[in-house]
Amino acid sequence: MLAGALLLGAVWLFLLRYVPERAFIVPGSTGGTPVSSVFPVRRNLLHVFAPKAAAVLAFLLVLGLVGGWLLAGRMLSPLTRITDATRRATAGSLGHRIRLPGRGDEFRELADAFDSMLDRLEAHVAEQRRFAANASHELRTPLAVSKALLDVAQADPDHDHAELVGRLRAVNSRAIDLTEALLLLSRAGQGSFARERVDLSLLAEEAVETLLPLAEKRGITLETAGDVATTDGSQALLLQLTTNLVHNAIVHNRPDGGGVRVSTSTDPGRGRVVLTVENTGEVIGPDVAATLTEPFRRGTERVRSDHAGVGLGLAVALTITRAHDGSLTLTPRSGGGLRVTVELPGAG
Repeated sequence: MLAGALLLGAVWLFLLRYVPERAFIVPGSTGGTPVSSVFPVRRNLLHVFAPKAAAVLAFLLVLGLVGGWLLAGRMLSPLTRITDATRRATAGSLGHRIRLPGRGDEFRELADAFDSMLDRLEAHVAEQRRFAANASHELRTPLAVSKALLDVAQADPDHDHAELVGRLRAVNSRAIDLTEALLLLSRAGQGSFARERVDLSLLAEEAVETLLPLAEKRGITLETAGDVATTDGSQALLLQLTTNLVHNAIVHNRPDGGGVRVSTSTDPGRGRVVLTVENTGEVIGPDVAATLTEPFRRGTERVRSDHAGVGLGLAVALTITRAHDGSLTLTPRSGGGLRVTVELPGAG
C-alpha cells in the first residue's frame, strides 16, 4: 500500500501538476485544415482519477493484510513448534522432539539440528545421572565397610587391632583411589589443559616399565613395539590414558601365563596416530565390550577378587581420548581378551 501511495504521489508530482486548472483552446492545423485542441481540466481529472486510486489502495490494503497474515502464519508456524520444544526443554522435558515435516528448507534444517541436540543432551543427562548414582554407591561402600569394622572393634575391645588397622588402611586406600579417579575424570572432561608435543611410543614404554612389577607378579608377559607417534596434547593425561589401558590389560587377563601387547603406529594418509593395547583373557561378547567404557562398568566375569579396581579405568581413558579429539574402540579378540585402539590427531 505504501508503494502504491508513493506511485500516486509521483504521478501527481510529475504529471498532474502540469495540467491546467482552466480549459483553454489551442489553435492549430493538420494538413492545412484549421483545428482546435482542448486540454483537460485538472479538477475533472482528479474527479475521475481519485476514486479509482482510492479503490486500488483499499484493495492493496485488504490484500496486504490478509495475504500478509496468511503468509506470516505459514512461515512462522515452524518457529512456533521450535519455540514450544525449546520451552519444554527448558522446563526439563528432554524427550520431546519437533520432527518438522515438509520440504528441506531452512526451518527444517533448524528443527532437525535442534532434535539432534536434544538427542545428545538427553543421552548426556542420562549418562550423568547413572554416573552420579553409581558414584554414590561406590563411595558409600568403603564408608559402610569402615563403619562396620569400627563397630566390631568397639564391641570387642580385645580384638586384634593390627588386623583392624590393616583392613581400614585397605578400605581407605580404595576410597582415595576412587576419589582421585573421579577428580581425574572431571578434569579430563573439561578439556582445560595445555597442549604440547607428545610421543605415544615413549609413553607406552614408560607405562610398561611402571607396571612391569605388577605384570611379573601375575605372570603376565608385556611386549611393546611400534614407531614414533607424535600428537599434540597433555603429556600427563596421555600417560594416564596409556597407564590405564595397560593396567586394565594386566588385571583382566588369564590367571596363568597371559600376555599384553602395546604398539604404536602412524597413519599419514589420515593424519592420525594409533595406540593399540591388546591382551589375552576370557572371551568377551561385542555387547559386553560396548559397555565397558561406562563408569563403574567392570563386568563381573572379568573382575579378579584380588584387584577389582574402582571401575573407572576405561571411562577415564575414553574421556581423555575425547578431550584430545580422538576415538577409542574396544574390539573383542576371537581367541579371548580385548583389543583397545586409540586414534588421535597427528602432531601439526
